[in-house]
Amino acid sequence: MSAMTFVYLIAGLVLLVAGAEVLVRGAAKLAAQFGIPPLIIGLTVVAFGTSAPETAVSVQAALNGSGDIAIGNVLGSNIANVLLILGVTSLVAPLIVSRQLIRLDVPIMIGASLVTYALAWDGSLSRLDGALLFSAVIGYTLFLIISSRRANAEATADDEFAKEFGLDETPKPYASLINAGLIVAGLVLLVTGSNFLVEGAVSLARALGLSELVIGLTVIAIGTSLPELATSILAAIRGERDIAVGNIVGSNIFNLLCVLGLASLVSPDAIGVAANALAFDFPVMIAVALACLPIFFSGYAIKRWEGLLFLAYYVAYTVYLVLVSTGRPLAEVFGDAMIGYVVPLTMVTLLVISGRAWKTQRT
Repeated sequence: MSAMTFVYLIAGLVLLVAGAEVLVRGAAKLAAQFGIPPLIIGLTVVAFGTSAPETAVSVQAALNGSGDIAIGNVLGSNIANVLLILGVTSLVAPLIVSRQLIRLDVPIMIGASLVTYALAWDGSLSRLDGALLFSAVIGYTLFLIISSRRANAEATADDEFAKEFGLDETPKPYASLINAGLIVAGLVLLVTGSNFLVEGAVSLARALGLSELVIGLTVIAIGTSLPELATSILAAIRGERDIAVGNIVGSNIFNLLCVLGLASLVSPDAIGVAANALAFDFPVMIAVALACLPIFFSGYAIKRWEGLLFLAYYVAYTVYLVLVSTGRPLAEVFGDAMIGYVVPLTMVTLLVISGRAWKTQRT
């Protein structure tokens, strides 16, 4: 294990923190100038921008004929976005969830997960499948822009977040160009930092003897999700909870519709989907998306204990992948225990909590 591995890791972390700071500031100011609610910015500009590493990795993998990396990167990133990033972010500050996310965007995320699973069910993603996915993300983005214009009257810039970012100040000449430049600079820093971290993390994983499959589903997926992590944590610290949560939901939608759509379009041949991905990773991703509804709905917030629950499940998912990859006999026992006992118990608990929240709101 060379010293350059640790240099890449440290440099990547520094660039990610700097990029997240610049990106959130630029996006928030630009949103205020055009009267766009921060949630919409979180679902579009920030979410799509922080998914740039996933796009770069999956498209390049598709061009190189490495379909497993392209698919594994998206599935692993979506699982990490919810379980790892929302879990960590909610520990920093309990997150407030917008009603729009529950009524519209989370169902769209679930729908996109199911549609992608259905398209991949035959064992591949063709160019036609990619065209359908990419067309869907264009329609989703246009819908968000149109809906944001209707909500302009509700957009305000006199809250604590506005003061923190200077949104209550009189716009200066060329302010839009400056803020757009901040967004671009932030994205460049995020992508560069993510690339450094991925390279260092892959070297570390290989030195530890992990398989390529586990590296794709965990190390690369976490590495390309680090921009979302840095951006969501910073947004939560700054008090802009809509950007923190909207960033994750928007990124998951973007990963499925745009990243896989583009990868399928540019791939020389149809992208093959491994049987293991269809049997395990796709269902896990869908289950994670479905779990967002009861957790988000219970008080329209993600509490710290719910964040810990997310983190615990991500640790369990990662442990299972490592056990399977290394051929440990405990893998089957561990998987049966999770599927047979832990997951059903958790779902029942979440449903009971959601039912109580629904009754409380009705009364």
